[in-house]
Formats: sequence, structure tokens, C-alpha cells
Amino acid sequence: MNKNAEASSDNPVKQRMLTALQRVLKPLIRLALAQGINYQMLLESLKVVFVQVAEEEFKLSEREQTDSRISLLTGLHRKDVHRLRDQPESTQNPSLVTLGSQLVGLWISDADFVDDEGNPKPLARLASVGGNASFERLVTRVSKDIRARPVLDEWLRVGVVYLNEQDYVCLNTDAFVPSEGFEEKLFFFQQNIHDHAAATAHNLMNLTPPMLERCVYYDGLTLNAVNELKALAETHGMTALKAVNARAIELQSQVGNTEDANERFTFALYFYHVKEKFGTRLKHEYYRRKTVRID
Repeated sequence: MNKNAEASSDNPVKQRMLTALQRVLKPLIRLALAQGINYQMLLESLKVVFVQVAEEEFKLSEREQTDSRISLLTGLHRKDVHRLRDQPESTQNPSLVTLGSQLVGLWISDADFVDDEGNPKPLARLASVGGNASFERLVTRVSKDIRARPVLDEWLRVGVVYLNEQDYVCLNTDAFVPSEGFEEKLFFFQQNIHDHAAATAHNLMNLTPPMLERCVYYDGLTLNAVNELKALAETHGMTALKAVNARAIELQSQVGNTEDANERFTFALYFYHVKEKFGTRLKHEYYRRKTVRID
């Protein structure tokens, strides 16, 4: 038997944690295989993450973190640890993506860009035509360093906006996520999955204060029932997202660039459904009664 497997079997909590991690990793492995990323390629990335987390979050107080200690914590060979600690960290430049999210956030909440019912207005392309209610003014409200035309061209390409019969720019409210635009989707994938996992891990480790983490989970439903609940969740969820977004914009404008403005948050919404596999309903019934979280 593998030494690691043997060690984990002696610790039931650790074994249950490993089983939970296997389930969490399944959709990520499915995505990796769909993109041609195999085990050997992913293994190197896992080594990088193990070293980074051990170095950043498992230091001993007032003692320098060493290759030997990281090797002991992670199970990686000292040579691997030394090599990976010297390796420059690869980063993704999120500037274009975050610009887009800021623009959409402003468009769906600011009085200049929403109608009386709170829906995003169609915007004239130029400020000379639409004044404050123009796409050009929207972009300059967020950044004066980027021209509106290249933003518009890119958004038309990926499906964030479309032009109506009057040649006004309309936000695609059915899908704020671009229909194309892999970089944008990839950025929000890593941002959302990381923050959701970080919140649940924080709570599982009993750190304080606890993070907000709530869900409603049911099985044994028809597809029609799921579709009805999906529409209900989307309607009420978007109301909550818009309210938090509008208040965040107000608070951000009040704070300005003060030194203590160094916090960030994520408030997310998702709805997942799948056809239930035969024979799992009885098992799920127990967990459903244990995991419905609406308090």
C-alpha cells in the first residue's frame, strides 16, 4: 500500500477530508481534461501551490521559513522546494477584465445609466449625442486613460453589448458573462472559485469571524420544477447583487484613496442543477436534511 494512503487511513478525519477534496476536484479535473491539461502538467502546478501556501501561511513566528520545513509540511523533495521558491510567480493582468466589471457595475446602478425601473439604458455611442447617458461618458467615468471605441469594439465582439435599430449601445442583460471572450471567463472562474473555496475553507478550519456561506439544496425534483426555481433564484439573486453593487460604488466613492482602503470582498450568485443518478436519492435524503442552509 502507498505510504500516504496508509497514513491517511489511520486518521478518519483526514480520510474524510481527502474524500471531500476528491469530489471538489472532479469538475476542475473535467475542465482540465477538456482543455488538454493532463496529470503531469497539473502536478507541477500543484507543487507550486503547495510551496506557496506553506511559505505564506504556515510560518513559525519570528523564524525564517526554510526549504526543509516546507519539504516537511508538503511532502515535496527539498530540491523541488528550492527550485520552486526561486521561480518567479506567474501573474495574470486583470486590468482589462476588472475595467469591464466596473463598467457593467456602473451601468446597472448609476442614475445616469438606468431608467426609472432600474434597468440599464441604451446608450448613445458619443457624449456629443447622449451627454451623460452615453457609452463614451460611461467609459470616462471609470477610466480617462482608455478610449471608448476599443472597449465598444471588444464588447461587441464577445457579446457583452449589441447595437439596437437606433444605433444605441445596449447591455446584454441576459448574459453579463461574455458569450466568447475566454480571458474574461477565465479571470472570473479563478476569482469566483478561489473566493468561494477560501470562504468554505475558512469556516471548516473554525477561523473567526466566520464567513457568510449559505445554500439551499434539494433533490427529487422534476426538470420543470428546477427551471421554475432557477428563474426565481435569478430574479431575487440579481436584485440582491444589484443592491450590493450600488452600495459598494457609493462607499468606494466616499472612501477615495485613503491608506486603510485595502480590503476587498466578493458576493456571488450561482445556481447548479444536474440529473440525479439512479440509486443516490436515499443517500442524498440524509444529507439534504443536514445541509439545507437558509438561516
